[in-house]
Amino acid sequence: MRFSRRRTLITAGLLAGALTACTTQATPPPPPPPSPVADTHALDRFYDQKLDWGDCATYATGQQSQDAFRAPGVECARLTVPLDYANPRGETITVGVLRHKALDPAHRIGSLVMNPGGPGGSGMEAAARLVPTVVNNAIGLRFDFVGFDPRGVGASRPRVQCLTDAERDADRASNPGLIDATWTYQARDYAAKCAQRTEHGAAMLANMGTRDVVKDLDVLRAALGDDKLSYLGYSYGTQVGYSYAEAFPQRVRALLLDGAIDPAADDPDSLVAQATGFSHAFGQFAAECARHAGCALGSDPAKAQTEFENLVQPLIAAPMRTGDGRVLSYRDAITGVVEAMYSSQSWPFLNTGLGLLRQGDGSVLLRLADSYYERAADGRYSSLQDAYYAVRCVDNPRVTDPAAVRQRMIDAAPFLGWGRPDQGELDVCASWPVPSTSQPHRPTATPAAPPLVISTTDDPVTPYQAGVTLANLFHGGLLTVDGTQHTAFLHGNTCVDVAGLDYLVDGSQPEPGTRCRV
Repeated sequence: MRFSRRRTLITAGLLAGALTACTTQATPPPPPPPSPVADTHALDRFYDQKLDWGDCATYATGQQSQDAFRAPGVECARLTVPLDYANPRGETITVGVLRHKALDPAHRIGSLVMNPGGPGGSGMEAAARLVPTVVNNAIGLRFDFVGFDPRGVGASRPRVQCLTDAERDADRASNPGLIDATWTYQARDYAAKCAQRTEHGAAMLANMGTRDVVKDLDVLRAALGDDKLSYLGYSYGTQVGYSYAEAFPQRVRALLLDGAIDPAADDPDSLVAQATGFSHAFGQFAAECARHAGCALGSDPAKAQTEFENLVQPLIAAPMRTGDGRVLSYRDAITGVVEAMYSSQSWPFLNTGLGLLRQGDGSVLLRLADSYYERAADGRYSSLQDAYYAVRCVDNPRVTDPAAVRQRMIDAAPFLGWGRPDQGELDVCASWPVPSTSQPHRPTATPAAPPLVISTTDDPVTPYQAGVTLANLFHGGLLTVDGTQHTAFLHGNTCVDVAGLDYLVDGSQPEPGTRCRV
């Protein structure tokens, strides 16, 4: 069984648990109607609620969030929302929320709510990690900076739960063979465990999609006291942003969308596009590596794929034991490389890992894979992987021929072989216990305030053209970033940050054709 995510690189350090992004589905059929609300007045109690802010320590779900929540000036609360918006008088769940209040309250604009991607990324943890950055700019001065854990994620309750930490470790350490019937069996077993181990079971899974997250986001907007939403979304967070704009177009003040997803792209095409992006990034890594002495893949970029395959393919038959008693499997080795493709800043670390692998030491590649899966040093995993599937499987129609799509993915990125961490996604969703609640489509409404879309030319996860398409669909601005990395805003690039801050503060769009360089 493989697990996958698309995440943004916004952490304080290389292996600090960076957060993620995603993809979408088909164009022709119109989107299904939103879930009906039986009694609109029943929603008043949610929209009128007051958040009870307090210390964030009790919201931590692991070592990484404990560390993040020590950021000075943060406070946390729980937002109550309906489990099912079609039955607002029924069961309720809670959404974890974190904020850092504006340091210049006299010139406060309102709240800026962010989502880091995934799906399944913790917005609370991501926002807390960004506090040291935003306190020095207009966001920290003029906005209450807010991150939320979407329903079923992180500090939100209940959390989607599918595998135990031990089960996930065992799964990662195994090499069950090439794609065969074993994958189908494991996918069914995984889906069944998600329904059995998650509180409210199938009812929770049926209401985990983006359709429901944007409704929670509107309740949060009201609870924060904002008439209109100012929003920052990375990667999958862009899908949350444009879906909110379609559902509540008149309630949008500003949408900054970085690492965009094409709203109309179907799941197979988006997975293949990502495979193509990773393949391109690997080629760039090989070329850059070859320019330096000590490149683990040699001095000839044309031979890099062969060198890489010679390094990792022995792990298929014999996973490599590491010093701490764990093993590096073939699939984890591939996942470690995928993790490093998110940003060229990680390439030196990847080269070190490949060089050590050649010497019989797989510890660095295993650490990279741990970062991808958000496994902490104490062996605990975040909820990202389970929540990822819970959202993906209801956001997209089921694919009837997973094997054909997988082959297209392999053809697009042959160096990844069958070890790509999202190889099992189509099988899991084919076995999911509840039907999809939405599907990809071109937006049917335009937000009152045009968005700013930031798109990076060699983004291996969300293709550059997707950002161009989204900006055109919403008649928004486009900021092009030349470079190889996934997302760019608040990553230390002055050109990008100035343009983004100007937009968030007063709606100023960069001049058409504006470009920044990583």
